[in-house]
Amino acid sequence: RRRRRHRRRRHRRHCRRLSRRHRRRCASIAFVAAAAGVVVAVAVIAAAAAGVVVTITRVVVTVTVVAAAARVVVAVVVFAAAAAAHSVALTSAMRPLTEEELKIFFEKLAKYIGRGIKELLQRPDEPYAFRLHNDRVYYVSEAQMRAAAALPREKLLSMGCTFGKFTKTKKFKLHITCLDYVAQYAQYKVWLKPSAEQSFLYGNHVLKAGLGRITEDTPQYQGVVVLSMSDVPLGFGVAAKSTAECRKLDPQGIVALHQADIGEYLRDEDTLC
Repeated sequence: RRRRRHRRRRHRRHCRRLSRRHRRRCASIAFVAAAAGVVVAVAVIAAAAAGVVVTITRVVVTVTVVAAAARVVVAVVVFAAAAAAHSVALTSAMRPLTEEELKIFFEKLAKYIGRGIKELLQRPDEPYAFRLHNDRVYYVSEAQMRAAAALPREKLLSMGCTFGKFTKTKKFKLHITCLDYVAQYAQYKVWLKPSAEQSFLYGNHVLKAGLGRITEDTPQYQGVVVLSMSDVPLGFGVAAKSTAECRKLDPQGIVALHQADIGEYLRDEDTLC
């Protein structure tokens, strides 16, 4: 009996020791888990705080950039308004052409009359000049300029001969109203057969089938005056082929590209002047 009691006591002591160790281990594991949870929570809070800081920084940078862009836009708008006002003041008044405008205009006109520009300006009867009014270039004499100077600028509609106008992209387009002067000093000419005159006067290109004759040695893309076989000016255009190439061209090939014709006096009566 004593032995049994002794064994029971030893067993109970052993069980108590095991239970104590188990509780200690469980407590350690729980403490480690709690510590890990705290670390994770701190990390999450730190990341959130960093995200908030980054977001605030981004917002501040964005606001700064937007403010700078707004200042630039305001400056551009003010500059554009001033430039537009200056442009309106220049284009609404009758004035000589600027150096850039003269260069563009003379380059266009020289394709048709070459050195004839000098003869246009230095006429034996009376000095003539080119003047700009409402984006249109006028060929006027000194007497006409003096008469136009006595009129209010807003009342002046036209004067002399209109040679053409500047587009919004600052390109120059010759008008049919200058045909008499262009035909007088033209270097290269194209004559049409009677059967092809009506087609050209409706705004079509000149075809080989309607070609009567062409000036010798006409280069490609050269400005040409289009005439009837009786030497009546019908309009002007651009040579699509040289003289040598025209001889080998098929009947439906384009000889000259249409630019203007006297039919515009009826088709564009309201906007021509």
